[in-house]
Amino acid sequence: MEMILGGDESSDGKTREYVFTQADFERIRKLIYNHAGISLSVAKQNMVYSRLARRLRVNGLTSFHEYLNFLERGNPEEWEAFTNALTTNLTAFFREQHHFPILEKHIEKRKNHNKIQLWCSASSTGEEPYSMAMSMVQAFKTFSPPVHILATDLDTNVLAKAQLGIYSLDKLEKIPKEKLKQFFLKGKGGHAGTARVRPELRNMITFRQLNLLDESWPIRGPFDAIFCRNVMIYFDKPTQYKILKKFVPLLAPDGLLFAGHSESFQHAVDLFKLREKTVYELANKSR
Repeated sequence: MEMILGGDESSDGKTREYVFTQADFERIRKLIYNHAGISLSVAKQNMVYSRLARRLRVNGLTSFHEYLNFLERGNPEEWEAFTNALTTNLTAFFREQHHFPILEKHIEKRKNHNKIQLWCSASSTGEEPYSMAMSMVQAFKTFSPPVHILATDLDTNVLAKAQLGIYSLDKLEKIPKEKLKQFFLKGKGGHAGTARVRPELRNMITFRQLNLLDESWPIRGPFDAIFCRNVMIYFDKPTQYKILKKFVPLLAPDGLLFAGHSESFQHAVDLFKLREKTVYELANKSR
C-alpha cells in the first residue's frame, strides 16, 4: 500500500488540491538529483508540493504521477520550469560582506594585468555579481575597470531578472546611502519604488545559463577569483568534489575561491586549502 504524505493534507492541516504520495516525492528527489545534482531533504516535502502544484495547474494535469510522466517524456521547457521551481534563490547585495574587501585587496595586487576575469557561478537575481562589479569600481577608482565578470545560474527566470538590473527599494535598504547614489538610478513615474543599476556595472557582466553538473562547461579561464557561495550546500560530497575538481583548471594559480558561510571543503584538501574564513586557494599552485 502506497503511503501518502500526511494523508491528503499538508502538515498544517490544510486539504491539498492534489494527492501527493511518498512515491511521488521520492521520484521527484531522484529526478532533480540526476538533472541538477540537488539533494532534497525529506523535510522539503511541503515545499516541493506547493511549488510543483503550480506546474500541474499550468499544464492542466490532475495528479503528480501524470505530471512526472509528462516530465519524463522529455519536454525541455517543462524540465526548465521543474528545475526553476525547485531552485532556492536567496541572495542580497554584499551578502557575507567580509568577502568583498578581500576581493578588492586581491585584485588591487593584479592591477598590472591587462584583464581581470571573475566568475560568479550562482548569480541568482544578480545581487552578487553586481556587488562584485561595485567592488571593482572601488578597487580601480573608475567606472570602466579592466574587469569582466561572468555570471551564471541554472535558473533562467532569475537570470532574466538579473539582466534587467532593476530592484525594489526595499532590496537596497542595507546599502549605504553613498553607494546607492553612486551605483543606482532611482526610478520615477511608473518605476517609482525601484532602482536600476548603473549601465557601467551592467556592461561589466555577461549573464549565462549554466548547469554546474554538465559534463563540460563552455567557459574559458583563467579566473582571478571564483564565487561559488551557498550553492554547494544543495549537493552531496561526491558531487561537490566533482565540481571543485572542474574549478581547478579554470582558476589562476594564485586565484581565490569564495565559499558560503556554512560551506567547508575539507573533503577536497587535495584540490583547495583554506586561506582565510570561507576563502580558498589552490592546494597545488604549480600545476
